Amino acid sequence: MRTIGFLTKGILFLAIAGAECGSVCAAAAEPAHPGATAQQLSAAVADLVERTLPSVVVIQTAAVRYHRVIDPFLGRGYAVPERLAGQGSGAVLDREGHILTSAHVVQGAQRINVVFNDETVRPAVIRGLDEASDVAVLKLADVKGLDLRPIPLGDSDAIRIGEFVIAIGSPFNLQGSVSFGVLSQKGRSVGVLPYEDFLQTDAAINPGNSGGPLMDIHGRMIGINAVIQTGGPQAQGNIGIGFAVPINFARRVAESIIRTGRYERPWIGIRPMEPREGDAPGLVVGQVFADTPAERGGLRAGDIIMEADGQRIRNIRDLLRVLMRRGVGDTVQLRVRRGSRWVELKLPTERMPDLEPSER
Repeated sequence: MRTIGFLTKGILFLAIAGAECGSVCAAAAEPAHPGATAQQLSAAVADLVERTLPSVVVIQTAAVRYHRVIDPFLGRGYAVPERLAGQGSGAVLDREGHILTSAHVVQGAQRINVVFNDETVRPAVIRGLDEASDVAVLKLADVKGLDLRPIPLGDSDAIRIGEFVIAIGSPFNLQGSVSFGVLSQKGRSVGVLPYEDFLQTDAAINPGNSGGPLMDIHGRMIGINAVIQTGGPQAQGNIGIGFAVPINFARRVAESIIRTGRYERPWIGIRPMEPREGDAPGLVVGQVFADTPAERGGLRAGDIIMEADGQRIRNIRDLLRVLMRRGVGDTVQLRVRRGSRWVELKLPTERMPDLEPSER
């Protein structure tokens, strides 16, 4: 944030000048206004929101679901249509008309409209989605006449716990709503997706925020708001615990979807064993699939993966986190315990093949 940076430099300059001129300058100096720093922060956040709102969109979805009803008198069956409407949020990815959002916002939608901050409405189609990561990319049907403003993307690995964050979206149909908080934690798993590495925040996130951006204080998107934790089945509102998909991972998913229409998930070709109570640290390889990077690279069933790319591996989630930070074709380095020996292996990742229905 430039304002804060400038303020910091100004304080340093005054401290040096004060040390040089002594008590005369100290007597002449006027005390800073006690609310000046807070006012600067407030103005900086307002400027950030003003710049970002044109990049944030509302996503309106519609679908028809049919229920079969039996007439009790005639015994005939009828298909009764039920119209389903939904709403979420999204962010402009590029000037070609790609919109980044959550997969659960658009999954099953038969009609999608994207509403911009100036109330302009354009239809869109699903370019691709990945259920496992809850990331989707839409494509506007027509970009003529639109002033598309792609949202700046940040670095979700670099942001630190405790930094200020801002959530923007349309909770409860309230377009362009802004909430402010901190990054509460990183690397969270809450059991709703096969792969989870969520950012946690106390910035208010509610139904309708899904798919919208979580921003850092510099105005860069560092996550896709996706999940909230509530006080129970009867409580739908925010209790200060929300989760976002990290943008570094979401960016790779989106780039793959734009390029191929799907997320090409990297894998090495193993099936780990379920950990048992009392097991030693590490991830035990239960099965090595034929003709995969793991087999060609020398990994064996019974090996215990202790490290991947220098990161300690305690469970499958740790290994997935390392793999998902890689692209297809990148090399992952494993440190493996094989009996009493240590083995170093380098395995290039491949695209995870489509599983047969029996393997799902």
